[in-house]
Amino acid sequence: MPGDGQPSVPDPAAALEQLGRLALREHTMQSLLQSVADLTKQVMPGNPETSVSLLVNDKPSTAVFTGTLALDCDESQYGRGYGPCLHAASTGEPVEVADMRTETRWRDYMQRALERGARASLSVPLPISEGIGGALNIYAREPNAFDDDSRSVASRFAPYAGVAAANMFAYEDARDMAENMQRAMESRAVIDQAKGILMERYKLTADMAFQALARVSMQSNIRVRDVADTLVRTGELPLGSGRPPWTR
Repeated sequence: MPGDGQPSVPDPAAALEQLGRLALREHTMQSLLQSVADLTKQVMPGNPETSVSLLVNDKPSTAVFTGTLALDCDESQYGRGYGPCLHAASTGEPVEVADMRTETRWRDYMQRALERGARASLSVPLPISEGIGGALNIYAREPNAFDDDSRSVASRFAPYAGVAAANMFAYEDARDMAENMQRAMESRAVIDQAKGILMERYKLTADMAFQALARVSMQSNIRVRDVADTLVRTGELPLGSGRPPWTR
């Protein structure tokens, strides 16, 4: 955490070069986003705290943050359903609040942010993907903290956060797809085993065996996969141990 005095501001070009050298294979997307937030905090004026907020299917969350000031300001907006970071994430428009003491927009949120120690803020939208919005947020402890140079720096850092967030969601989508495929393959395998039991036991064709599983599923209100699993594990169908109705 910075001290009470004005911190020295590192060279933004050096910070951007440092981000460019980060190897994806050495970082999770979470840690890469955290690196963007940490470096943004270091190079921006106004003794700030930073965060990356995400808006997925209109549900907001804070992916990373550098201090409680940023998290509190983000979550205060989420609870109200409006504010600078949500506006930037949902519209793609950057939002600057030069002085929270005189800002006329979102007045109840501004009062909360002032109580937490924020005096100015800058939220830069992130390019992520369709259906997913985001913003890189800088909460300064001094009013009128941002000039043309600092706004330019924030806009140059935002794409790094956007790429990291987009990759994070792409990875999670791929992982979910792989898990769903694995579950589908397992379901197919147990259904095939159950069909084989019925085919051998009752001299049914493959189609007749599957229709039998489907009929039991409808009668018992149990998924076909679970009907098959019960048969494979116990040798019996969920409806009982007697001869099934289609063989009578």
